[in-house]
Amino acid sequence: MTANERILVVDDEEQMRDLLAKVLERKGYQVSVCGDGAEALAFLEREPVDLVITDVRMPGLNGMEALRAIKELNPEIVVLIMTAFGSIDQAVQAVKEGAYDYINKPFKIDEILLTIEKALAERRLRHEVTTLRQELRTRYHFENLIGKSRAMQEVFGLIEQVAGSRSTVMVYGKSGTGKELVAKAIHYNSPRSAKAFVAVNCAAIPAELLESELFGHEKGAFTGAIATKVGKFELATGGTLFLDEIGHMRLDLQAKILRALQEREIERVGGTRTIKIDVRILAATNRDLRKAIEEGTFREDLYYRLNVVPITLPPLRQRREDIPLLVEHFIGKYNREFARKVKGFSAGATAALYQYDWPGNVRELENVIERAVALAQSETISLRDLPLEISILGGD
Repeated sequence: MTANERILVVDDEEQMRDLLAKVLERKGYQVSVCGDGAEALAFLEREPVDLVITDVRMPGLNGMEALRAIKELNPEIVVLIMTAFGSIDQAVQAVKEGAYDYINKPFKIDEILLTIEKALAERRLRHEVTTLRQELRTRYHFENLIGKSRAMQEVFGLIEQVAGSRSTVMVYGKSGTGKELVAKAIHYNSPRSAKAFVAVNCAAIPAELLESELFGHEKGAFTGAIATKVGKFELATGGTLFLDEIGHMRLDLQAKILRALQEREIERVGGTRTIKIDVRILAATNRDLRKAIEEGTFREDLYYRLNVVPITLPPLRQRREDIPLLVEHFIGKYNREFARKVKGFSAGATAALYQYDWPGNVRELENVIERAVALAQSETISLRDLPLEISILGGD
């Protein structure tokens, strides 16, 4: 039990209200009482409550009517119904309509306390699950995509606009700028957030294996296919498939991706059965796809299918004003991870961070901060804690 859980007792019998209030207060709950359903609803509109115990048979607004009104007002409030033997059927109906449980009158104090404790424990668990889901969504709500620069604010705006749609998004940017983080931010802020986010790096998987990785294969489809394999398209059903570095994909696979986008169906390698898919495609590349089209290495029709909403991430050297925010974020992250208490950088080290061109972009900055926090010999990171190519630019 938490210290401030609030219970409202609703009963037209004063003796019953007083008895329950005294018992619950001795157990540490905050207790309020009301004499009928209408009074209870008026109270709930003013005050927050975790659990309501209400009698069924009351003059005016009865317990069943109060239950429906409470659930409409706030579905998170737990409702327990108290009932005499003659109204058990009605109490069972109340459970079907959203009541947590019903309590028979006369009841034993230990039994009602146990029911209340169980109901509130489940409510706390639901709240924790909801909170964790919200944290999961907000975890990628621009985390590591930190920036006050105009360019990043435009990126944030595009993410917010496109997240709720089914539109295909193409993310452009150099290696390390955070393309996958943009894709995750879109997914976790979309109606598909409860389903899978599946990422495939098209440049990291050998070309001869990529088709099987994406579409799956049937047993015996090729040498070594000793069992049926489900591909990434199927694994992402209901969710999002992120095709990273799609500019490196060979042409025959590009044609299959195009068909999957157009027909919303696939076939496994070696299979003959078409499989319907419900997948949102997000893609990313560090290549100039227009140039690739001219060179004949990227299909123009696939380009237009993917490039519905383009988002371009600027390199870090073009948004140096974001460096302090990123540094603060990464210091906090690695202080927690390494149990350190680093507070910041010396003036010379800070100057070096600003002057360095960051060819590896935000990923390189994060690696530098991780190393510096791990190796720092004091609460302030100095030039000696930085890689040589960066430290030579400063002057403590």
